[in-house]
Amino acid sequence: MSKALSRVGAVLAACLMFASWSLAVPKRAAALEPFTGYLMAHFTGESANGEQIYLAHSDDGLRWTDLNNGALVLRSTVGTRGVRDPALVRSPAGDRYWIVATDLRIAGGTSWSDASSRGSTSLVVWESSDLVNWSAPWLINVAGGIPGAGNAWAPEAVYNPETGDYVLYWATNSPRNGVTKHRIWYVRTGDFRSFTAPQLFIERGGSQGIIDTQIVDVPGSVGGYRYYRASADGHITIEASNSILGSWTTLGNLSHMGISNGTGGGNVVEGPMWAQFNGRNEWALWLDQFATGRGYMPITSTNLGSTRNFQTRSDYGMGTNRKRHGSILNLTAAEENRVLGRWGATVPINRIQSYNFQTRYVRHANLDVRIDANISPAQDAQFRLVPGLANGNGYVSFASVNYPGYYLRHYGFDFVLAPDDGTATFAGDATFRQVAGLASSSWTSFQSYNYPDRYIRHYDYLLRLDPIADAQSRGDATFRVTT
Repeated sequence: MSKALSRVGAVLAACLMFASWSLAVPKRAAALEPFTGYLMAHFTGESANGEQIYLAHSDDGLRWTDLNNGALVLRSTVGTRGVRDPALVRSPAGDRYWIVATDLRIAGGTSWSDASSRGSTSLVVWESSDLVNWSAPWLINVAGGIPGAGNAWAPEAVYNPETGDYVLYWATNSPRNGVTKHRIWYVRTGDFRSFTAPQLFIERGGSQGIIDTQIVDVPGSVGGYRYYRASADGHITIEASNSILGSWTTLGNLSHMGISNGTGGGNVVEGPMWAQFNGRNEWALWLDQFATGRGYMPITSTNLGSTRNFQTRSDYGMGTNRKRHGSILNLTAAEENRVLGRWGATVPINRIQSYNFQTRYVRHANLDVRIDANISPAQDAQFRLVPGLANGNGYVSFASVNYPGYYLRHYGFDFVLAPDDGTATFAGDATFRQVAGLASSSWTSFQSYNYPDRYIRHYDYLLRLDPIADAQSRGDATFRVTT
């Protein structure tokens, strides 16, 4: 087949693909109203487990509670094995959801320079039909067709009723017209697996780059427009349009509020994140105060037609985890019930008391594990006994309270506090069966999951995993789970 015929075939295939998407434009489901709560997907930073998917919930759109006891909810097992900047996407019918995220793990040792110029050109995607059960992640190489592409960062997606598919957009650092910088590109997709060739979406003048952009859909043309977008381009620039892929009008920026993305001093922010308040015409634009490490703050408006309508807020709370660039999804009652039913239950906080040294409790100190009295800070001796990482049926794991995502595990039969690395080895080392106390049946002992002939015991006040053969070791291996 000639190259010309190949091009014709490709064009016809693309036309047929978009025709099939357009014929199946879903109607907005009545079940999407009313909204009752809010779900935030985010990452936490460049720690061992920080570049994964975390969730938080809010009743009022201002005060947030970490879900899953502050531990990660989804882990990337593809690409760089880390994700940042997750975007939550719901189908118009409310029967399908996606999380799309940057394939990047700075904690893995890569530099920002390498990640920007020689990083992954793919995005990571998960899919769900209920916001609770998620598929395995997959990669889509959206920026692979951009000449000289160095990365694909900060993805977002919005449903486009004009074409009956999604506009998936992100930032790529690449040369164009003699200038290498970050610009916003887009593809169209109906399933987040197949997609069109990348097209330029947003470019700023001169050498000014742009990375973080998020669009909010405001049906009813509040302020004169249906769509508003906030972009981190040296300022936080607000633009508006009545067509996602049409022309956009610049409304201004937030410099009059002392807010920028790196110019003009003031509060330097990134990661703009939109959310409408349930049941009223008021919107929050969340901004990550990354330069000072203070995390997200909201500014709010009841009329997005002018940047002068935004006001700062102080009546908000962000929970325990630091929340980095993410997105917010308004939840129906059914969605909220499913999410809270899966990740909202709070496991009680416990201490583990020694049987034969009853003033001493299991604690971590510099990630080592021992039994001590008079523990300070008290959270070093606080754990949640969660279902076992390797086997949740009759087994438990010890999740740290003040180091979310960290667990007690044995390593060389010594105990350490370590972040869950997602491996089967870690899960096995961090899983124990709770049995009747070896020294007193009214107390408790903990049998190893992967070494069932060994138990947790203290020896010279340090925690170990040992066989138990005499009265002394039985006492050392007996504990009480208490508050």
